[in-house]
Amino acid sequence: MLVAAAVPFDAVRESRIRPAQLVTPARSQVSALTKSITVGDRTVRLLGLGGAASDRLLSRVASTMGAAIAAVESFWGVDWPREISVVAAGTDEEFRAAAGGGPASQWADIAAVTVVDRVDPVRRVAVGQRIVFAPGAAHMSAASLRIVLAHELFHYAARADTVADAPRWLTEGVADFVGRPPAPVPTDTLLPMALPTDSDLDVPGAQRSLAYDRAWWFARFVADAFGPPKLRDLYLATCGIRHADMAAAGQDVLGTSPAGLLTRWQQWLTH
Repeated sequence: MLVAAAVPFDAVRESRIRPAQLVTPARSQVSALTKSITVGDRTVRLLGLGGAASDRLLSRVASTMGAAIAAVESFWGVDWPREISVVAAGTDEEFRAAAGGGPASQWADIAAVTVVDRVDPVRRVAVGQRIVFAPGAAHMSAASLRIVLAHELFHYAARADTVADAPRWLTEGVADFVGRPPAPVPTDTLLPMALPTDSDLDVPGAQRSLAYDRAWWFARFVADAFGPPKLRDLYLATCGIRHADMAAAGQDVLGTSPAGLLTRWQQWLTH
């Protein structure tokens, strides 16, 4: 089983919500009734493990799902699974099991994860996918829930086209591009001296929050400078089954060297 992505809470700025990492989790125990709804031509299965609180969260998810699907389809297209599974964990322990275990502090700021049992990228098949919400997600604002759901749904849609060793920072930045509305880059932002890296995402707290912001800003920059279709092409070139490294993909897809790409991104950040 793999965790495709995780979205952190931000205790200071709750509307700024991001994703995390690819790990191998333990299987959680699931025993509850599933509710199904239809959204367009897709079936959404909702499973609550935490009683009334989980049910209320899933009701909010159901009401937001149409907008999330539309956001993903607008960027990624419609060729992705017609069945969507969403689970609301009843306890922090259940959520940590779904997220791969590890110390509680590692997952304390995580709102949701997307997990999958098995992926065959050659046949573009992902088996056992589900989006799992932490109990604390029940307290998110409507705006934050929209961001988290669209972000995780992008991972759900792109999972069959994303290899296990894809650069996590780019998968998370693109998911944030899909899920988060544009916002000005803070004026006190220090210009990055290099493109983001996966290791930037691994430290909980402010460092992880900034790392997700930088990944998001990079995705926005590519979409603004080259167009959203080029951002999609860059994702497939760096995260797909025949993926190249960012240097080669940037040259092939965007026609820009690594140094040129960094310079243009820095310029974008200051305008």
